[in-house]
Amino acid sequence: MQLARVIGTVVATVKSPGLEGIKLLIIQPLDRAQQPSGQPLVAADAVHMAGPGELVYFVAAREAAQALPEPFVPVDHAIVGIVDTVEPLGHGGAA
Repeated sequence: MQLARVIGTVVATVKSPGLEGIKLLIIQPLDRAQQPSGQPLVAADAVHMAGPGELVYFVAAREAAQALPEPFVPVDHAIVGIVDTVEPLGHGGAA
């Protein structure tokens, strides 16, 4: 899983069977400091609630399709959660 920020939406007039009703969003992957990392991607919204500006986490490859109601759809990335808060780990040893 990786963090990303939703930066836009995709409108598709025709979708592959099994993707009807699934929202497609443009996401910007983020690094550990929540800075942009790489190019924006299109991801299927498996949680059905993500929207522009939200911090989300997503999966890629085969796991992306398995996150959707129909597990055999042609998707490479899927949003699987919305992040409420991020707390950085402290530096030093664990207690």
